[in-house]
Amino acid sequence: MATVTRRGKSYSIRVSCGYDMTGRQIIRKPQPDMTDAQAEKEAQRQAVLFEEKCRTGQVLQGNVRFADFAEIWLRDYAAKQVRPTTFDRYKAMLPRINAAIGHIRLDRLQPHHLMQFYSNLEEAGIREDGKQHFKGDLWQMLRARSITKTAFAEQTGVSLAVLASITQGKNVSAESARRISDALGEPVSALFEPVGNDKGLSAKTILHHHRLISVILQTAVEWQVLFSNPCDRVKPPRVEHKEARYLDEEQAARLMEALESADIQNRTMIKLLLYTGMRRGELCGLTWEDIDFEKLVIHIRRSSLYLADKGIFEDETKNATSRRSIKVPADAIQALRGFRAWQRQQALQLGDQWQASGRVFTAWNGALIHPDTISGWFARFIRENNLPDISLHSLRHTNATLLIAAGTNLQTVAARLGHASVTTTGKIYAHAIQSADAAAAETLQDLLHPLGTKVKK
Repeated sequence: MATVTRRGKSYSIRVSCGYDMTGRQIIRKPQPDMTDAQAEKEAQRQAVLFEEKCRTGQVLQGNVRFADFAEIWLRDYAAKQVRPTTFDRYKAMLPRINAAIGHIRLDRLQPHHLMQFYSNLEEAGIREDGKQHFKGDLWQMLRARSITKTAFAEQTGVSLAVLASITQGKNVSAESARRISDALGEPVSALFEPVGNDKGLSAKTILHHHRLISVILQTAVEWQVLFSNPCDRVKPPRVEHKEARYLDEEQAARLMEALESADIQNRTMIKLLLYTGMRRGELCGLTWEDIDFEKLVIHIRRSSLYLADKGIFEDETKNATSRRSIKVPADAIQALRGFRAWQRQQALQLGDQWQASGRVFTAWNGALIHPDTISGWFARFIRENNLPDISLHSLRHTNATLLIAAGTNLQTVAARLGHASVTTTGKIYAHAIQSADAAAAETLQDLLHPLGTKVKK
């Protein structure tokens, strides 16, 4: 609350939340050369303006609480600068962060506060967002209530792929469990049981929290609210490198053979992921105009994503280098030609029901396809065909690994994948590079020392 105090012929304006770097309370004075009435009116006006600035965060000092600054940062910076999926992840992490350090003033936040927070994240019982396991038979419950799967998915905002995973014995997020329970009119505890609450967060998840805190505090430094970033003096948990899951040449051939029994859309999608190494969102974002059938080139220009509060939406590619053109084999173009003919026939049969979105891969009626639909189908497909337990994203890793093994240079592989730098590619596919290097050494040995030639000692 702003207060105005008259001091002779001048006025001082004070707002309880405003202090300068020396700890003195901020004071605003009206302009000189005014009559008493003008000065008093100006003081009242400035008081209202200044109070509003303080309330909306336009006046920031080091004594602002972390939670308050994080809210300003999220609204004024993150909402405009980061991708929607990243913004959604930030929003999900901040409540846990604010519960631990949100009450601390920025200028009093020390490395030991952060280290204690990271240690707490490793403790059992910290997983408020832990997975939930459905106790009964979801499809049977829906049939008993005469609710179709599609209608239930629309009612809850939970994708059909997630609902299908429940019937396969897989766990779901706490948010999905809450939505399903609310729709069925039952408490969560009656339908679900928590899984993994006896474990702390993984080192990788803790690292994500550290990075978010760091980027917020670094912004405070750039805005001259802080002199330095406390995160610079903290070592986050060390994350063990895990090798990306992928198929070798023989397993990839088995997958291609098994795909011949799949429906034409799913078969074409999986083949295209193998041929190009594109991301799932990029696949969903393809339009027929992106396919150059004559030059055998696919142009990747956008991504199609899903968020619970936004539904399916179009977004830019992950980064500038992700917007790219990929030369593909003739087999891929042939598969796309056959699929386009099939899709046109479907549109004719559906008539007015068909939604002309222009997308290559769509829902049954031409509408935008939910990315989880593809992942859900692929999970069932590999299980039914006794293929290695991989995810849809593993096809991207398979594409890169096979290219490197075949001798493709790293710069080309990075460009095809849309990586921002070759360094990123090198880190992810170190295993493939090492294998290719060993094969190259053996090839050199064969070339320089053919069979029957003895090496002099």
